Amino acid sequence: MLNGRQGLIVWLFSLKNAKALRRFGNVHYISKRMKYVVLYCAQDEAESLAEKLSSMPFVKNVELSYKPFLKTEFENAKPDKAKEYDYRVGI
Repeated sequence: MLNGRQGLIVWLFSLKNAKALRRFGNVHYISKRMKYVVLYCAQDEAESLAEKLSSMPFVKNVELSYKPFLKTEFENAKPDKAKEYDYRVGI
């Protein structure tokens, strides 16, 4: 069975060491302006990896993504009548 993956948001002091984070997981995005890296890893090792990354000197903060724990199937979602009409007309 496949293990889920979870995102880690790693805030950095400097982007010099951003490429060094590749060995911990898949680097999805690097923000140059806000100085953070979005990193994906296996869900079962995310917390231990977050502790390991936060102890590094170039890391300011590490946040875990809550996306795997959110419910993505919605109940009683009724489509808007105006939008439904626009889709049929082709606007």
